[in-house]
Amino acid sequence: MILIIVLAILVVLAFIAIGIYNGLVTARNGYKNAFAQIDVQLTRRHDLIPNLVETAKGYMKHERDTLEAVIQARNSAMSGLSAAKANPGDAAAMQQLAGAENALSQTLGRLFALSEAYPDLKANQNMMQLSEELTSTENKVAFARQAYNDAVMGYNNRREVFPNSIVAGMFHFQAAELLEIESPEKRQPVKVSFG
Repeated sequence: MILIIVLAILVVLAFIAIGIYNGLVTARNGYKNAFAQIDVQLTRRHDLIPNLVETAKGYMKHERDTLEAVIQARNSAMSGLSAAKANPGDAAAMQQLAGAENALSQTLGRLFALSEAYPDLKANQNMMQLSEELTSTENKVAFARQAYNDAVMGYNNRREVFPNSIVAGMFHFQAAELLEIESPEKRQPVKVSFG
């Protein structure tokens, strides 16, 4: 009789451990999927930038350094995104991505500030359309980043509570890192205004 009770308790504990493990896997997959949405939006942002630079290049012949800085920042941001895609949630990858995206936002801000001095560029239909698409994409990036951070928080909470922390430790579920921007000023999307 005691043996049956012990076996029943072990079976119940096994089902609890399986449920916890499956919950952790589901939460981990959730934040990875949320990162995939960030990837989609950042890739769109990165794809818009060469067209923006090409459009501006015709008008801003004397601003070559700024245009090259934008392309260099874009390439760095693409590298950061590739590293983060390889391991979503990794602290170093998330910090590299955030830093590269911050640098890209700053160089885009300089480009748009300089473009104010070129009335023909401001009036260019292609430039206005690209600027509008970039602004829309910035908003989508912010939304995707919020969804990712919410998923990471849910996963980390699930991973750290008892008894889940025991199962998480046994199966090496690592903490996931939020995608944060360092200062409140940098949390604003790129401001685009041509009129």
